[in-house]
Amino acid sequence: MPLVTYEQTSAWAEQIGDTVRSGKMPPWFADPCCGHFSDDPSLTEQEIATLTAWADAKAPEGNARDAPPPPQWTEGWNIPVPDRVLSMPKAVEVPAHGDIEYTYEIVPTNFAEDRWVQMSEIRPSSRAHVHHAVVYVRPPDSNWLRGAPVGVPFTASSLGDERLRHDAHSTTSDMLLVYAPGSSPDHWPDGMAKFVPAHSDLVFQMHYTSNGKAASDQTSVGMVFAGHPPAQRVITLQLANDHDTVPIPPNTDNYRVEVHGTLPNDATLLSFFPHMHLRGKKFEYDIVSPDGSVETLLRVNYDFYWQLSYRLATPRPLKAGTDLRAIA
Repeated sequence: MPLVTYEQTSAWAEQIGDTVRSGKMPPWFADPCCGHFSDDPSLTEQEIATLTAWADAKAPEGNARDAPPPPQWTEGWNIPVPDRVLSMPKAVEVPAHGDIEYTYEIVPTNFAEDRWVQMSEIRPSSRAHVHHAVVYVRPPDSNWLRGAPVGVPFTASSLGDERLRHDAHSTTSDMLLVYAPGSSPDHWPDGMAKFVPAHSDLVFQMHYTSNGKAASDQTSVGMVFAGHPPAQRVITLQLANDHDTVPIPPNTDNYRVEVHGTLPNDATLLSFFPHMHLRGKKFEYDIVSPDGSVETLLRVNYDFYWQLSYRLATPRPLKAGTDLRAIA
């Protein structure tokens, strides 16, 4: 529901008071035990007291002259005019009902030279059907999904080769960016950018959900290039289990999945994006030291319907060989 005008908002005053008092709104799921994050939208005690007092007082309007100006909605891209826009060549037909397998589409960049991407944004044409989207960078020397069709949508089950079916569920490729409803475009500060080698492909991984209405989607990604090569390359990698599926036994309330990954180089840790589906409850990221001691970097009470990133307020230097662990 919109909460822009007094009339729209005052109708929800009681629920607003209840949800801010309970901490349900604004949505934020990081356990305060561990870490500080720059994108934490949590309200202060004073802000909560102001909202709840307003709700308890039956939502008085106040002086209209003190109201903020109405918001100005962005038309089109939320980043500056992109230097390059790449779209899936063929639209995907999304059915009205049923589960929909992850859909892939490989899009050649046709970049004649290496590119550094400072900003990027994914724009689905049918946002109501996109649960999430990931755009991967496939360099020309990568064997990932080689043999899969280019420029047309496909799913893992539609691939005749067992290796290709496995590839669709697992990759070490860098992600250009991730989209989920409510997520912001990527905008890296000066001195940081994403690297797209010349002649790379972009691999769109689309998770569609049906909602009772059939639709067609043709997602695009817009890119703003850095003016010069940055000091640091940003890499976004999956820390995932090696299996296509997680075999959760029946009647099991708290099934634990643990996976480790070791850094081959010194790096600076910027952010986390925990991702599970409906059965997910909790997610945790740790550093495991050689002596077995554990430092928890983030612990999340996971909510499938609010998929958030968690950006460290102070980026964390990590030495080569650091053992990162994720527990779901």
